[in-house]
Amino acid sequence: MPFSLSTGRPLALALAALVVAAPPVAAQNTDPVRLAPAGVPGVNAVAPTPAAERERAAAVRADLARRSAVAEVPFRSVGPTVMSGRVTDVEGKPGDPSDFYVAYASGGLWRTQNAGGSFEPLFDDMPQITIGDIAVDWRDPEGDGPTVWVGTGESNSSRSSYAGSGLYKSTDGGRTWAHLGLDETHHVGRVVVHPADPDVALVAAVGHLYSPNPERGLYRTEDGGTTWTHVLALDDDTGAIDIVLDPTNPDRVYAATWTRARRAWDFREGGAGSGLWGSTDGGQTWARLNVEGSGFPTGADVGRIGLDAHPSGALFAVVDNQARRPEEEPDEDAPAVTRDLLRAISTEDFLALAEDDLNAFLDANNVPYSYTAESILEMVRAGRIEPADLVGFLEDANAQLFDTPVVGAEVYRSDDHGRTWTRTHEGFLDDLFYSYGYYFGVLRVAPDDPDRLYVLGVPLVASSDGGATWARADAPQVHVDHHALWFDRTRPGYMISGNDGGLNVSYDRGATWSKLNAPAVGQFYAVQVDDAEPYNVYGGLQDNGVWVGPSTYEASRGWLAEGEYPYHRIMGGDGMQIQVDDRDGTVYTGFQFGNYFRTDRSGEGEAERVVPQHELGERPLRFNWQAPIWLSRHVPDVLYFGSNKVHRSLDRGDTWEALSDDLTGGGTPGDVPFGTLSSLHESPLEFGLLAAGTDDGHVWVSEDGGRTWQDRSAGLSPDLWVSRVELSGHDRGRLLVALNGYRWDHFESYVYASDDLGRTWQRVGLDLPAEPVNVATEDPRNPDVVYVGTDGGLYLSLDRGASFQAFHGQRARPAPGDGDRGPFMGPDSGADSPALPYAPVHDLVVQEREADLVVGTHGRSIWIVDVGLVQQMTPAVQSSALHVFAPDTLTHNESWGSRGYTWSDPREPSVQIGYTTTVTGTARVRVLDAEGGVVRQMDDAAEPGINLLAYDLRADRALGDDHEPGEDTGAFTLIPGEYVVEVTLAGRTETAPLVVEAGPEPRSRARKKAP
Repeated sequence: MPFSLSTGRPLALALAALVVAAPPVAAQNTDPVRLAPAGVPGVNAVAPTPAAERERAAAVRADLARRSAVAEVPFRSVGPTVMSGRVTDVEGKPGDPSDFYVAYASGGLWRTQNAGGSFEPLFDDMPQITIGDIAVDWRDPEGDGPTVWVGTGESNSSRSSYAGSGLYKSTDGGRTWAHLGLDETHHVGRVVVHPADPDVALVAAVGHLYSPNPERGLYRTEDGGTTWTHVLALDDDTGAIDIVLDPTNPDRVYAATWTRARRAWDFREGGAGSGLWGSTDGGQTWARLNVEGSGFPTGADVGRIGLDAHPSGALFAVVDNQARRPEEEPDEDAPAVTRDLLRAISTEDFLALAEDDLNAFLDANNVPYSYTAESILEMVRAGRIEPADLVGFLEDANAQLFDTPVVGAEVYRSDDHGRTWTRTHEGFLDDLFYSYGYYFGVLRVAPDDPDRLYVLGVPLVASSDGGATWARADAPQVHVDHHALWFDRTRPGYMISGNDGGLNVSYDRGATWSKLNAPAVGQFYAVQVDDAEPYNVYGGLQDNGVWVGPSTYEASRGWLAEGEYPYHRIMGGDGMQIQVDDRDGTVYTGFQFGNYFRTDRSGEGEAERVVPQHELGERPLRFNWQAPIWLSRHVPDVLYFGSNKVHRSLDRGDTWEALSDDLTGGGTPGDVPFGTLSSLHESPLEFGLLAAGTDDGHVWVSEDGGRTWQDRSAGLSPDLWVSRVELSGHDRGRLLVALNGYRWDHFESYVYASDDLGRTWQRVGLDLPAEPVNVATEDPRNPDVVYVGTDGGLYLSLDRGASFQAFHGQRARPAPGDGDRGPFMGPDSGADSPALPYAPVHDLVVQEREADLVVGTHGRSIWIVDVGLVQQMTPAVQSSALHVFAPDTLTHNESWGSRGYTWSDPREPSVQIGYTTTVTGTARVRVLDAEGGVVRQMDDAAEPGINLLAYDLRADRALGDDHEPGEDTGAFTLIPGEYVVEVTLAGRTETAPLVVEAGPEPRSRARKKAP
């Protein structure tokens, strides 16, 4: 049936009806609609957010940016870039490998035209910058640039695969964009454009990630995306993941569908709807190809499928086969004691086991040394445990996730347009997909050789004999977890790989690789700081470990000459939370599912595991993907750890005690750990005053060091993930909680505050856009300042959550009607893009000494913003018609105005002159000397809120008889002394002191004074 969306107009016009100059756009902020109790198979407990509300959220965000009083407070990106983020697609220009586009899972769209020397972001102002796939039509008849199609919403179905908002199209290379609808598709697997007719395109829509929906499957347009026809739809859990055109006949099209259903506690990776489809009329009608007798797998175990075709007529497919592997023949050398044996063995037979055989089992399964065969046999003999408890001690949801023996990746070939298929290889392709093939599913055939195949997984593997044999095709400096591979069909051997670590290029079919990581697009889960000078920034990266680097980092390639990058990795895996003991630089950190270690900030010392352990006879502890830890600020030897219980160590993680029983609803059966602690905090004001939050919606408080716990969930929206609990550093009773509905595809924002430790709650941030909240934290100096990070960006409250404004670093874009273009039109709109893009903000921390807010984004790395002026925004300052902030004290340097060496730029100082006002106008800014004489006068365009004027310390005249101008600038700069900054606006004048201290005396002058 036709699916018509007549929204092929510029996005600014589409939003013009929502974003107006005044009054402000109101946020929805309603409580979630409950559909069923949590845990009911196939049913959401909470209603997904409709596309119309998400579109409204983008308009609310734009309005909060336009009205922001802190829009001029600058942000700076501090990387890292050497370790990048997940790439979802790469599209190059045939014949010109220097020109290509790269799409990141949550880092937006970028283009390079100098072979990766530099990249330009092109999608930062869109409502969502998560991308599943792109298509580029390099034909450029008008000379405006190639036509770029963007399918938003990553298709890899990971824990942080964010939902997009449909299709976008640019006819000028990415400078401006039009929204083409398909908003409810959420996740796009592939976009293909007809090579002879640029108005004909096909889209593979995977559909919602955490909820069923009918708007999934295959879509086709014949008018450039103005209208769409839903040409293939199966059911509410089956979408389309891949499309490929026959290189010799573009009307012959192949597609792959995929049945998958994810919940917070379980992921069904395959189903009967997964399969292959063919069309001979350009995608208008479809016939199923993987039928019984075709040679290709069918049934409920078929998972994700990837396709590619060669001009020779060969068609290839890689499938994630979730069927269980057949039982292997008994091995004479197999261990005498196995898990399967222990599941069924009687007590009598267990007691007859040889101690050596049982000890061998304990060693093979890393059972703690506190248990021996002798002690376990005695426990069974005494009836304290059953033999099967030994299996239960070892197995949890992680075992199902990682240890399930599925068939995994299989490669098939067809030479008759998909009617029959042959598997290209014998045996299994091990160590490639494991049991999480949903994360991969891409196959590519070299354009010049139908026998040269590549399968993208862990790692990249290649075959030169049509898939019969395989070998690794990447290199040590290439990150594993591959998702995109592009060939230049005019240049055999040239290819670009996109993976979890960024971009790599090869000119020799993968024999050697180079890295092209210039954009700062890391996906951080957590950030932390220490108190060193300068302080260090720590961050846990998706699939890229834990990194540490100086807060003073500025992106530069100078490290290539020195051989040492400023950041370095101190832990592998998926980087998680970090706690730092500043007494000696000890760092507590680790990777997914509660694997934490004690190490040092260099990462070179021995890492000692610090994880609580259950007892034999108890079920295994359940650990969240990002298990929470907290180091006591009162007694830094005390470390807290969250599983499904709260644990405490008094000796830096050497030994543990459980402070609580299970604080969750008990978990839900599935292959993902659920019913876990998701957040943990100790009051900055009181040792032992604790708060904990769980992934199933519970908030708990202990006022006696963990001896007793009170459930404070009543009054909070139920069934939502508790993304953050925080006890105040200003008021003992104040508690801040953020809830997150992402895992229901529910995108409303939920922030709650309590002044009585959760006995009663008030929902705050009612003007926030409908975006899941990942973090809410108060400022350590100003109790009225609250920072909130969502899947759409960063927000700031100056009134303890009563109202919020966008906090992104630049003046907002003009509203529709204010100029030729409206918001979200791209970097060529004539307005500044925000310094902090609309990327998910996962974590926030304030470095108190420096008054720096460190922002950890999941897609655009780490940012730092000086919030010193924000902290001074008291109610009195906010209501003042004009207030001038005292600039930072400066230290004079005799080299101001001079070059360091011949080809360098002259050294020029700078200081920010800041003032806040409630009016709009032109401010007169003067710098006066101690006698009131005018040293410098400037004009500044003032708007309500904080205004910043960069002052280069130049004086319009000499400030003394021996005052000389800069050697290379010829300009006078301020000499040591006390000055006054005077701001006049709307008939009011306010002042603040400006101090320039004397710096070290130059050696030449000191020598002249020597006797």
